[in-house]
Amino acid sequence: MASTLTVWKFDTPDGAEEAERILLDLQTENIITVDDAAVVSWAHGARKPKTRQLNTTAGAGALGGSFWGLLFGLIFFVPLLGAAIGAVTGGLAGALTDVGIDDDFIKRLRDKVTPGTSALFVLTDGEVVDRVADAFSGKHMELIDTNLGHEEESKLREVFGA
Repeated sequence: MASTLTVWKFDTPDGAEEAERILLDLQTENIITVDDAAVVSWAHGARKPKTRQLNTTAGAGALGGSFWGLLFGLIFFVPLLGAAIGAVTGGLAGALTDVGIDDDFIKRLRDKVTPGTSALFVLTDGEVVDRVADAFSGKHMELIDTNLGHEEESKLREVFGA
C-alpha cells in the first residue's frame, strides 16, 4: 500500500497541534496509520516558524529528521539564506521533485504557511477516508496533499536513507 504525504494548514498557530492529537487518537482506533509527521507552528510576529517531528511515530514508514529538515529548509529557510545555500540544496530539491514534491508544491506552502498559521505534515497509509473526514468536520483548515505511489515512496526513502 502506498503512503500519502498530506499537509494540513490551519489559520491559527496552534491548530496543527490540535489536529495532531486528533490524528493520533484516530490511529489508536485503527482508523489511520501515521507513519511519520511533523508540525510547523508560526506565531504572530515571529521571524520564522517552529518545527518539530513527532517522536511517537517512529514506525517502519518513518522518513526521519533529514527529510523533514530538508523540506522545511526549502519551504521556510532557504529563501532567507540566499543563493549560495540554495545552490547546495538544489540537487536534493531535484530529488524531491522525483517523488512528487515540486517547486509549485513548495511555493504554495511558502505562500500559505505564514505568521499566525500552523501546518501538520503527515505521512499516512491505510486511512478510512470518511472516518478521518468526520473527525475533522467543523475544523477550519485547508488541505494540500501529495499522493506518493510505491515508486515515489521508494525513491524518497533512498534519497533520505530512511
